[in-house]
Amino acid sequence: MITFLVSIVLLVVGYFTYGKYVEKVFGVKQKRKTPAYAQEDGIDYVPMGTKTNSLIQLLNIAGVGPIFGPIMGALYGPVAFLWIVLGAIFAGAVHDYLTGMISIRNRGAHLPQLAGKFLGNAMRHVVNGFTLLLLLLVGTVFVSAPAALIHDLTGDWLSISLIIGLIFVYYILATLLPIDKIIGRVYPIFGALLVISAIGIGGGLVVTGAPIPELSFENMHPDNVPIFPLLFLTISCGALSGFHATQSPIISRTTKNEKEGRKIFYGMMIAEAVIAMIWAAAAMSLFDGKSLSGIIAEGGPAAVVSEVSVTMLGAIGGTLAVIGVIILPITSGDTSFRSARMILADYFNIGQKKLSSRLWIAIPMFVISFLLTKIDFTLLWRYFSWANQSTAMLALWVGAMYLKRSKKNHWIATLPAIFMTMVTVTYICNAPIGLGLSNGISYTIATITTVFVSILFIRSKTSDEDVMLVDDDRDVA
Repeated sequence: MITFLVSIVLLVVGYFTYGKYVEKVFGVKQKRKTPAYAQEDGIDYVPMGTKTNSLIQLLNIAGVGPIFGPIMGALYGPVAFLWIVLGAIFAGAVHDYLTGMISIRNRGAHLPQLAGKFLGNAMRHVVNGFTLLLLLLVGTVFVSAPAALIHDLTGDWLSISLIIGLIFVYYILATLLPIDKIIGRVYPIFGALLVISAIGIGGGLVVTGAPIPELSFENMHPDNVPIFPLLFLTISCGALSGFHATQSPIISRTTKNEKEGRKIFYGMMIAEAVIAMIWAAAAMSLFDGKSLSGIIAEGGPAAVVSEVSVTMLGAIGGTLAVIGVIILPITSGDTSFRSARMILADYFNIGQKKLSSRLWIAIPMFVISFLLTKIDFTLLWRYFSWANQSTAMLALWVGAMYLKRSKKNHWIATLPAIFMTMVTVTYICNAPIGLGLSNGISYTIATITTVFVSILFIRSKTSDEDVMLVDDDRDVA
C-alpha cells in the first residue's frame, strides 16, 4: 500500500515540478494567436475552454490502454509501478506536451506533417503509414473491447453484433460532425462516469487496506517472460503512448492560449497515469500471478475489470465502475477515427468544410475497421502495442529535433527517445509477430540501431535559420 500511495504522490509532484520545467524549456508565448483562432473553421478549429479541452484530452488518450495494459502489466509484479511513475513523468507527459505544443506552433499540424518538417520528408510518409495503422487498430480495438463489456452487462438482451453496430454509428457521427456538436457536449457526462469509476476503485483499495505488494524489481510473471522490452509495450497508455501524439493535435486546434498547454497535455497524461496505477494495484491486490494469468487467458482483461469492480464495490457500484471503463475506449475510438480523417485530409490537402469531403475519407476507414473486428483481440493488441510505441518513439524524436533546432534543452525528449528506440527495435526483432530472432541477437541489433540513430541526431547540424523556421508563423499575427 505504501508503494501505491507514494507513487500517486510522486505523479502529482511530477506535474508541479518537472511539468513546470518542461513548460519553461519549451517557452510558451501567451500573446501568440493559436490555431483555434487563426484557422477557425467551425469544424475542427474551434476555440474551447481549458476545462473542456482538458476533459476531452483525458478521455481521448485514456482508452482501455490505462486499464487493460496495467492489468496485463500487473503480471510482472510491482516493477510495473516504477514504469508507470517514471514513464509518465519523464517520457509520456513530455511526449504529450511537446506534440501538443509543437502542433499549436505549426497551425495544428498532425504528427506526419511534423515528422516531415523536423525529420525529413521521407519520414512524413513513414510516420503517416504508422499513424494511420495505429489509429485503425485503436479504433477497432476500442470497438471490440467496449462491445464485449456491454455484452457482459446485458447478457443475451443485446447481441454483440448489434452493440458493435451501435458503437460504429456513434463513431461515424463523432467523426463527421463539428467537434463541439457531439464530442464537446457528451464528454462532460462521460467524464463524470470516468471519475466515479476511478475514485470508486482507488478509494476501495485504500479504505479496505487492500494487500497491494510493495516495490520489488523481481520479475513475477508466471511465464517468466522478460521484463525488457515486453513490460514497456504491455503498459503503454498510462506511462507512454504514441496514440496520444495522434490525439494532441485535435486539441491543439481548439486551445485558446499556449499557457493552457501544461494542464491540457502534461497534466492529463499524469491523470491517466493515476488511473493506470489504480488498476495495476487492484489487479495485484486481488490476484496472484497465476490466477490473474488464468482469468486473462480465459476472458481477457475485460473479465478482470468486471471481477475487480464487483469485488471492490458490490453489484451496483461495480456496474457503475464497469460503465466508467466502457466510456474510456469509446471516447478514444471516436477521436481515433476523427484524427485519421484529419490526417488523411491534411496528407492529400482536402478541405473539410463540406460534409461530402469528410464522408469519402471516413467511409473506407470504417469498412476496414469493421473487417478488422473479425480478427482475434489478442493478436490485434500485439500489433497495436508495437505500432503504438514505435509512434511514441518517432514523436519523441520529432520533439527532440524541434528543441535542438530551437537551441533549447533537447535532452528532455532525446533520452526517452533513445530508450524507446531500443525498446521497439528489440521487440520487433524478437517477437513472433516480427523477425522471431533470439534475445541475444535482438539486443545486439537494437543496440547498434539505437547508437546509429543517436549519433545521427547528435551530429545533425542546426543554424540560426533553423530557430526562425521551427514555428509556422503564418496567420498568427
